Order: sequence, then C-alpha cells, then structure tokens
Amino acid sequence: MSDDVTDRVLGGWGATRPDIEMQPLKVTARLSRIGPLLARRQDEVFSRFGLSRGEVGMLSALRIAGPPHHLSPSRLGRGLMMSSAGITSRTDRLERRGLVRRLPDPNDRRGVIVELTDEGIEAVDGAVRALTLSDQQLLARFDAGELASMEGLLRKLLAGLELPE
Repeated sequence: MSDDVTDRVLGGWGATRPDIEMQPLKVTARLSRIGPLLARRQDEVFSRFGLSRGEVGMLSALRIAGPPHHLSPSRLGRGLMMSSAGITSRTDRLERRGLVRRLPDPNDRRGVIVELTDEGIEAVDGAVRALTLSDQQLLARFDAGELASMEGLLRKLLAGLELPE
C-alpha cells in the first residue's frame, strides 16, 4: 500500500514525538477525512434530483414510515434531530416543490401532519437508488468478506460513540 496524507502527517508526528502512540490516530484521522468526502459524493448524487442531503433525509423519514407516509412535524424533528423551525423551513421548501403536503392532524385540531406525495416518493426513491449505485461503485474494490468486516467494525465503533449519556 502506498502512503497517503494521513501517513505523511502522522509520520511527522511519530518522528517529532515518538512517545505518543499514533496507531489510534491512523484510524480516526482517516475516518475524519472520509466523512466530508462521502458527504460531497452524496451531495453530487442528490443534486441530480434537485435535492440536498437534508431534504433526502426528511423525504426518507416519511417514506420509511410506511403508508400513508406521514408524520407529525415534532416526530420528524426528533427523528432528524432538527428544531421545529428547521422542520418548518424544510417542509415549506419541499411543499412548494410538490414533494410533501401538510394535512390537518386528525388527532389535534391545531396540528398538522406532513405527508409524502407521489412525486415525493418518486424523487426519494430515485435519489436513494442513485446513491446505492454510487456507493456500490465506490465499494467495488472490496470483496464481500471485507465489506462485512468493515461494516461490523464501524458498527462497533459507532456504538461506542453513540452511547446514551
């Protein structure tokens, strides 16, 4: 394997401070670099559908809610870790484009629910399908065993970071 930017930077630290164990940083530094690069790839894929990652996230939450593909704004906010103002703004944008609609909440006279339209289903399905193909191309260099190992290791690492407080 050839050296990458991380090897060069950490090699410099290893030479400067041989008393500091660099092995953990060889993993976390690469993970830190991977996140923004993956985000950029996702942005490129979703932009072909006129969507942002955040919009795909909201449409996905509604899509996987199952028929009739609707949720309350407060439930969307909790699931997407967004403020009510953020949900309102995103809903406004998606509603103007015909991808979601607001309906009266049958359980709360003052409330609304956000429902995915047929156009929204088509858009999110296309965007997720395109992302899946992009990710398959990216990961084609790994065999099935390597992918399974990587997925398991990343799950284990993420579980340690997402421990309840």
